[in-house]
Amino acid sequence: MADFMVHFLICNVLICGIIGILLLMKRIFKNSLSNRMQYNLWFLLMGILAVPFLPFRLFKAWEIFLWLKNLTSFPVPKAAANINLASHSNIVGSKNRMEDFTLSVNREAPSIIIYLLLALWIFGMFIMLLLAIRSVLRLSTLKKSALPLQSQKVQKLYQRCLKDIGISKNIPVYSTAYLKSPVMVGFCKPCIYLPIHLISDDNETDIRYMLLHELQHYKHKDGIASYLMSLAGIVYWFNPLVWYAQKEIRNEREIACDTSVLNLLDTDDYAAYGNTLINFAEKISLTPVPFASGISGNMKQMKRRIVNITSYETPTLRKKLKSAAAFLLTSVLLLGLSPFVSTYAAEETHYRWNTASQNFSEINLRDYFGKYEGSLVLYDLKGDVWKIHDMERATLQVAPNSTYKIYDALFGLENGIITPENSLIAWNGSAYPFEAWNRNQTLPSAMEASVNWYFQAIDEQLGASQVQKYLHEIGYGNEDLSGDFSSYWLESSLKISPIEQVELLTKLQNNSLGFALKNVKAVKDAIHISSSDFGNLYGKTGTGRVNGKDINGWFIGFVEKTDNTYFFATNLHAANHADGNAASKITMSILSDMNIWE
Repeated sequence: MADFMVHFLICNVLICGIIGILLLMKRIFKNSLSNRMQYNLWFLLMGILAVPFLPFRLFKAWEIFLWLKNLTSFPVPKAAANINLASHSNIVGSKNRMEDFTLSVNREAPSIIIYLLLALWIFGMFIMLLLAIRSVLRLSTLKKSALPLQSQKVQKLYQRCLKDIGISKNIPVYSTAYLKSPVMVGFCKPCIYLPIHLISDDNETDIRYMLLHELQHYKHKDGIASYLMSLAGIVYWFNPLVWYAQKEIRNEREIACDTSVLNLLDTDDYAAYGNTLINFAEKISLTPVPFASGISGNMKQMKRRIVNITSYETPTLRKKLKSAAAFLLTSVLLLGLSPFVSTYAAEETHYRWNTASQNFSEINLRDYFGKYEGSLVLYDLKGDVWKIHDMERATLQVAPNSTYKIYDALFGLENGIITPENSLIAWNGSAYPFEAWNRNQTLPSAMEASVNWYFQAIDEQLGASQVQKYLHEIGYGNEDLSGDFSSYWLESSLKISPIEQVELLTKLQNNSLGFALKNVKAVKDAIHISSSDFGNLYGKTGTGRVNGKDINGWFIGFVEKTDNTYFFATNLHAANHADGNAASKITMSILSDMNIWE
């Protein structure tokens, strides 16, 4: 949650910039955009305000700037001071033992200031919610004091207004002494409330204009905007530009409704409609009830509306097309900026697996996992059957850590950086914390000892754009390469779920990823663990170590039998000791009990 607060604050800076751009675009296209289009643009902003809370990306905006990472090459990481070490064997007692050496990623704990800001934000929302509840209670009082409209004359006028606008629903009309101007309240069950003094004045023209205005609010679903504005005011209570935007939305909503009314009137009636606003200027005040839309506004707003009425001309086809084009251009610009507002990276993200097209069953393996939170995904290729423990975590995308090296090796092979016949990369002489790393490496030895610098050297020659291209081609997890290029797969930006791991392994085995057969075979040979009467076992572990604690353990692979292949991916989470070794032990116990491997 602290991470979310940091990203949310950054998002608010971006939101302020987007509001500024929106205001600028509205000014540029002032003479092109119709009043209704000017108002409708604010709904895009309402959508953008929701983006920080969406559980998925609209698209990967960081790809736009990925080419910047190619401007400088990265060095193979030094044997840094302040690193914590871990070594894990992934299959104890196997003939071809593979070691999963991992380095710790250091992360600073969130500052106390972040927690204070989080508490302040929540407290502010609580206060705003109380104010909203108070307003709702005031609305309840208004409803209790209101009486159904008794005037038959006004009722007949109301029916004519409904017919003029083309509304078939008969919206209830009430009279009340608690209002100075008409309002429409409610979205699912809207009601119109007329002030008694308006009815008492018996000015049919004024009443008609007021009713037409309120019915335009209903026709254009302005009640939605009222609710959205109230919600935005609660969540973004601290953002002054959001408050300014809310004021502008209310102003332009009324102007848009005025324009819609003018479209129904003859040109000679425009002045009369404007006079109605002027005559009521002293009586009209800001709407005193929440979630309501009415004809009210302060004197400055009234002036804007009068100016709009006096200068209004029926739009021609050319002007309508210009307005639509300006709206579309502005919309594309704003929607293109919206992904930058996403706090997606700070929150857990789940893979959207299409369960409707899969033959799967959920199984309970809780006893195997013991103290760990985690999941296991098992896929029977011949039977086309999935068995999944903990669907929630099976779709959760987390850092792949060393399991990613399977595909990084394929990228290097495909580009000829290494070959199946000659995969040697010379050690650069730097002193690494593991003895197995301090020597020349081939693909099998680098995979066995999980040698980071070997795969980082491959990436260095590939370049960020080429790696990104491969990630996209094979659909690797979230395909996010925005982290440090030397460690994007180590508890950083790149993330993948256990289900996606199995899907990729299946494609690898079936050779549907489009890689050369000899390269696929070279990788399979590098992750081969052992052979037995059951067949061949292939696998790779991965460990995510943060601040010296193992928090993310992986074991993925497959059992290749004569008549079938079983694919698996196990992932563990814990405050500590969730490593590749633990994941492999749990997996092997389950495979043994299922008679898949002994």
